[in-house]
Amino acid sequence: MRIEVEQVGLARIDELIAWRVEVLREVFGNVSDADVSALERANRAYYEQELTAGRHVACLARLDGEPVGCGGLCLHREMPSPDNPSGLCAYLMNVYTRPAFQGHGVGAAVVSWLVRQARARDAGKVYLEASDAGRRLYEHVGFTDMPSMMHLTQGGDLQGSPCE
Repeated sequence: MRIEVEQVGLARIDELIAWRVEVLREVFGNVSDADVSALERANRAYYEQELTAGRHVACLARLDGEPVGCGGLCLHREMPSPDNPSGLCAYLMNVYTRPAFQGHGVGAAVVSWLVRQARARDAGKVYLEASDAGRRLYEHVGFTDMPSMMHLTQGGDLQGSPCE
């Protein structure tokens, strides 16, 4: 079996949108048609802006010529530090292989391709959010947990903060 991963740009935005919707439906389950329509518009605007600016790299994967997966790389800057002198960060996202083709190395090929793209752009920090299904793959490639990370949930605020 031959796996090919190719970069995809604005010329194929409709294809990117279709893959993004497939990923969202797989990850979030039941997404209403109204939500999908709004998400399609929002993702189209995102791709148009970020692909043009070079802050997003999108790819599609084929197995023996058949489209079977996708992935994306979001690039952003943070303040340079000893562990990231360039300050450039790469967030892998939208890494997905259609269920019928999982276990054939497609996900690993996509992740490896995205990491090479991040390193070629001098990203000092490469990270992702791991699903339970993807964790083994990401660990095999060399990703490790970041236990010191936290995120603010929707609706979170500073009311009642001990800092007041």
